[in-house]
Amino acid sequence: MSSPTQPPIVWSIAGTDCGGGAGLSADQRAADALQVHLCPVVAAVTAQNSVCVTRVQPVGLEGLQAQLETLAQDMPPQVIKTGLLGNAEQVACVAEWVDRLRAKGPLALVVDPVLGASSGAAFANADTVRAYRELLLPRATLITPNQAEAAQLLGLQGLTDIPAAAEALRRLGCESVCITGGDVAPLGDAAHEPLALDWMATPHASGWLAHARLPTPHNHGTGCTFASAAAGALARGFVSADALVLAKMATWHALLKAQAAGQGPGPVRAHADFIRDPASLPRLSWGPAPVFPGAHSTQPQRPLGLYAVVDSADRLQQVLDAGIRTVQLRLKTPEQPTADWPHQLRQAIERCIASARQVDAELFINDHAESALELGAPGIHLGQEDLLTLSDEARSRIIRGAALGISSHSLWELCRASTLHPRYIACGPVWPTTTKAMPWLPQGLDNLGWWSAMAPRPVVAIGGILAAEQVLAAARSGADGVCVVRGLGEHPAATVPALQQTLAAGHTEPRFAVEWPHSSLARPTADSH
Repeated sequence: MSSPTQPPIVWSIAGTDCGGGAGLSADQRAADALQVHLCPVVAAVTAQNSVCVTRVQPVGLEGLQAQLETLAQDMPPQVIKTGLLGNAEQVACVAEWVDRLRAKGPLALVVDPVLGASSGAAFANADTVRAYRELLLPRATLITPNQAEAAQLLGLQGLTDIPAAAEALRRLGCESVCITGGDVAPLGDAAHEPLALDWMATPHASGWLAHARLPTPHNHGTGCTFASAAAGALARGFVSADALVLAKMATWHALLKAQAAGQGPGPVRAHADFIRDPASLPRLSWGPAPVFPGAHSTQPQRPLGLYAVVDSADRLQQVLDAGIRTVQLRLKTPEQPTADWPHQLRQAIERCIASARQVDAELFINDHAESALELGAPGIHLGQEDLLTLSDEARSRIIRGAALGISSHSLWELCRASTLHPRYIACGPVWPTTTKAMPWLPQGLDNLGWWSAMAPRPVVAIGGILAAEQVLAAARSGADGVCVVRGLGEHPAATVPALQQTLAAGHTEPRFAVEWPHSSLARPTADSH
């Protein structure tokens, strides 16, 4: 592994573009934007400009092997990304090197199956496509074909069901698949805005990654940029679902910076600033339909402030009496509920609604959405696992009936949560917590600051917040609300005033600088993919 002072290493085995638009030129710009070190391995030399490709000359196997052998001695990669491979023999060579390197340690493989140019030139014959299917796809951590390439890999004339096509590719051995759609007409969405839609299918999440289409003709190198950005994100330790979010961000931002360099489409220009541009954050659908509810018209809302999570109506009254004005009732259904449980639940919710209303506090009922809506609760808090079990209509009914708070622990969950225009998005656990068992690594102040800067809705910091100095740090990271559970102690009246003063002070102090986020899930340490 790289030392802390060295960026992760990515090998890109691809073609040159003497016009500087696609291939290794685009890969280098993307790697620089992701702040990883790219080793450009030349597999083919192309003669092309902004309007045509006139020649593709594969590098001989001896020359390709020499490049890989020399790099392996000194600069072994965390990720290999492939672009244009000139023939089936090169594909077999790459597969052999993937196996050789994986015998020594973890290695991710990103396959961008460049089977043809956007100008229409074909790069791969039937033998090469077969070699991709039989040798590279079973070894791939992630593949990023466009729709035409996905159809070609599956032996189809075209795609009628893109999610099904992605699953078919995964059955060929790919761990994760993203079928990109920036080169085709948009499928449409509820907001009737033109979208660039990519379908991702990964072990952690599936759905449509969506971003507004940019009205630019300059899109040369978009696919190379997307795949290389994903490779860079994997090298930085992100799992595929989060790596694809970062790739979508980097590519959208690169399109924003694109400009002409000839008579035809100019190159996209990936830039490191994408990671701090809130406009670059995409949305992620909740299901197979590209449904993205439009932004609700809302009046300016007050800060969420100190946010208490309580487990009873009595405890809720305690924290309200102490001065807290944002509160969540978290009543878990017993493993063996009694016949009286539904009545107890309704009674607790009714009491909490009445108590919160008396002091104009914002109340969120954790889970129990049906009961909360029926009883007129002003707010509901749901985890994404629960929201995923609902239909699009059921989710819409919730956001029409109550203010919604949503948990998020990863980049893809942040993108998915933002589609529902919630009252807030919770980021957690900020620090290690024993309140709830979960697989997520602590977010830390770097992720909290990034969430707060990038999220389109207010952010609540949650998890492991026990002391005033943590409240201060969370506020300086930009959190609109700071959730405290055990930190309130047995007597909130004694602890809340000081915590509220600390929170207010934090919101007046300069915010911490926005840093790169880190992965909140650990990638496998030993894995064939």
